[in-house]
Amino acid sequence: MTLRLDVPRELALERAAEIVAEAWRSFDQARPTEPPIDERLRALLDAALPEAPSSALEVLEDARRTLDETIAQTRPRFFAFVASSGLEIGVLGDLLASCFDANLAVWAAAASEVEEQAVRWVAEFVGFPAGAGAFTSGGTISNMTALAAARERAIPGARSRGLGGVEAALYCSQEAHYSIERSAELLGIGAANVRALPIDEQRRLIPEAVAEAIAADRAAGRLPVAVVATAGTTLTGAVDPIGALADVCAEQGVWLHVDGAYGLPAATTPSAGHLFQGLDRADSVTLDAHKWLYLPKACGVLLVRRRGDLAQAFSHEEAYIPHERSGHMVDITLEYSRPFRALKLWLAFRAHGAQAFRDAVEENLRQARLLYELVEAHEALEPMCGPPPLSIVPFRHVAAAGDLNEHNAALVRALQDDGRVWVAPATVDSKVCLRPCFVNFRTSDDDVRALVDLAVELG
Repeated sequence: MTLRLDVPRELALERAAEIVAEAWRSFDQARPTEPPIDERLRALLDAALPEAPSSALEVLEDARRTLDETIAQTRPRFFAFVASSGLEIGVLGDLLASCFDANLAVWAAAASEVEEQAVRWVAEFVGFPAGAGAFTSGGTISNMTALAAARERAIPGARSRGLGGVEAALYCSQEAHYSIERSAELLGIGAANVRALPIDEQRRLIPEAVAEAIAADRAAGRLPVAVVATAGTTLTGAVDPIGALADVCAEQGVWLHVDGAYGLPAATTPSAGHLFQGLDRADSVTLDAHKWLYLPKACGVLLVRRRGDLAQAFSHEEAYIPHERSGHMVDITLEYSRPFRALKLWLAFRAHGAQAFRDAVEENLRQARLLYELVEAHEALEPMCGPPPLSIVPFRHVAAAGDLNEHNAALVRALQDDGRVWVAPATVDSKVCLRPCFVNFRTSDDDVRALVDLAVELG
């Protein structure tokens, strides 16, 4: 065989395990800075397509160097975006899933049973009465899958005939994730028919505005497809009033989708669980386990109340997909090549137990409140919103003359160049700010304090 390694497989695996163990040890504490891409790696990245083989151990070393000089979201002071933490058992799950390389598009015996069980566990964990669900690459695909089902329910036959001249509409907060607009574009609804509606003083979608928009669209001959409640906006962590929106949807006969890609795990916690009241009344729910359940990417989860809604939107008959067995996931999902994403979450729940995840999320919520208190107490800093509902705390440095937007944009660049913390900028109410988000089980209170100290030092 020509595709054999030049060293025993066990030796290559041993070296890979050493690299992983070394990385895990380095993730346990903050890094003093981010190393630049060195000359050797630059030369490697400029190389042409290799025609001749290299030593497996050599290429593994190149991979180690490349990853060491990569911004790793797993580090405890990575506060940008809504990051992954690379939970160790999840890393091992990815290794095993890749090794066996099952395709979960079709029935795959025990692996298919594990995915079904993991879907049930996620539904039980967050308190949603799921009739079915699937693992996806993340929130964008989960949201689009749910909205495809909503479209088919609102406009039967749309998947085959198109919208047929029907002008359809979606309803969401003006701070909903862009994936809602992208879904509208791809589903033929059109971005112009996404109603990005007003928010209240807590940055939550106003239910009365949704009811008024639905009524106005119906009066104009448009067809409402779905209302999207965001359970943790990406900008500030706001949680839309799911129960009140469920009332509107029930009265209007409109699908309610809850985009909980970021925030939904907080529904399981004592301090934030009340924000998710009414979740059990939704038609569909999304959650990204690679965000606040700490797993490596990609591990999105879609839950739906009725399996038939997904089947109506995606089931099909093809000669190359025999249906002598039931349970083919291609009949309820978008993908034909589906990796065994469920394994890492299944392993994580078994290795740690559900309570450990509730406790870790609660700890991140407490750290967000700590940061808010530190920012409020410092004369050089200003929070952009009130107390954080979840774990995002936008704030800015105000002890500077001149344009504060330019100043804070420069501060973010300075913090990134410094490398002791990693934070990204955001714009809240036209004000540029720092937008840290706490979704890492490795983050400590000292890491939180370091962010404040460094913002003041470099500000």
